[in-house]
Amino acid sequence: MQMPTWPRLKRSLVAILRGVKPDEVESIGEKLIHAGFEMIEVPLNSPDPLRSIERLARRFGAECIVGAGTVLTVADCTRVCDAGGRLMVSPNIDLNVLATARARGMISLPGVFSPTEALAAQRAGASALKFFPASVLGPSGIAAIRAVLPEETVIVAVGGVSDKNFASYLAVGVRAFGLGSSLYRPGMNAADVAAAAAAAVAAYDAAVG
Repeated sequence: MQMPTWPRLKRSLVAILRGVKPDEVESIGEKLIHAGFEMIEVPLNSPDPLRSIERLARRFGAECIVGAGTVLTVADCTRVCDAGGRLMVSPNIDLNVLATARARGMISLPGVFSPTEALAAQRAGASALKFFPASVLGPSGIAAIRAVLPEETVIVAVGGVSDKNFASYLAVGVRAFGLGSSLYRPGMNAADVAAAAAAAVAAYDAAVG
């Protein structure tokens, strides 16, 4: 079975809700989707993450791709899928986790930082590559690695990326962005997230032109 490809979205923005709690996740998810986000990730080191994923998938699964970040094991990947998650994001390349994601029909986004890692993930059939932390590589570092990757490779910049620097990454071929602390931090309410999401979408639209 082939790994699902990166989806065609109006905006390739992934909202990363690290630290979100189940009792607030639906109100925050609603604001994100209203602003224009079509992908939401709940990292597994958040409080009761599978419950948050289940709530998001049940309520918004028809209009948004929901999944998990910091997926480190086959068991984690399976549990995320069983909770309704369709997106598997990891900080590393684990061939067994990628194979499980493929078998379960999940979009996979493993973390890479070097040409060796990027090519290994690409050969393993990853749906897209998460360059993390993008702020350390910067646009020039990502551009240098992208030069040796297949043209069709989808690159997602994560880590230190915000609405302030979309244009510089888009200019070197980055196709998507994962937004974490610039979008959501524990303690922010739904109104705070709505404002940050609106700013991110406006900046993305302006950068894409």
